[in-house]
Amino acid sequence: MKTNSTVTTIKIRKSISTAIFYVFALAFIYLIPAFSHLLSFPLYLIEPMRLMLIIAIVHTHRYNAYALAITLPLFSFAIAAHPVFIKSILISVELLFMVWLYYQLSRYWNNFVSILSSIWASKVLYYGLKYLAILLFLPKETLVATPLYLQVITSLVFSAYLFGVLSFKKNIR
Repeated sequence: MKTNSTVTTIKIRKSISTAIFYVFALAFIYLIPAFSHLLSFPLYLIEPMRLMLIIAIVHTHRYNAYALAITLPLFSFAIAAHPVFIKSILISVELLFMVWLYYQLSRYWNNFVSILSSIWASKVLYYGLKYLAILLFLPKETLVATPLYLQVITSLVFSAYLFGVLSFKKNIR
């Protein structure tokens, strides 16, 4: 039987680990432009915000994933003015939808199919909203900036990671 002291210690550890994760995620997003310049590689191509969400889904509580989905694009805009505000809002909507849909689908399907489906459904939503934004507000913007083959590769890698880690966690319980 757990004592109040043990329960309190567990809650404190979870709070600290959540805070550390948020700091890491925000620092990662904040430093992406610097890393891109250092590596001479456009790191946005690996979808760093989606990567942070996948890691949050796997390693933290679902509420953390929702919070990151809202805050990462807005934080990036506030700190680096990139992406532009309208795109930041669209990305937040996309990421929120991805997280929500994943948790809905994972009740019925395996984790790989659930996350892969939610990634691509959220991309369809994003590109539909972006198309409208281009028509209304961003006429010089291109619809698809990241090549589709890279999006397929990152989606498969992220889905495999989530599936593998969650399967491993399930098997060790």
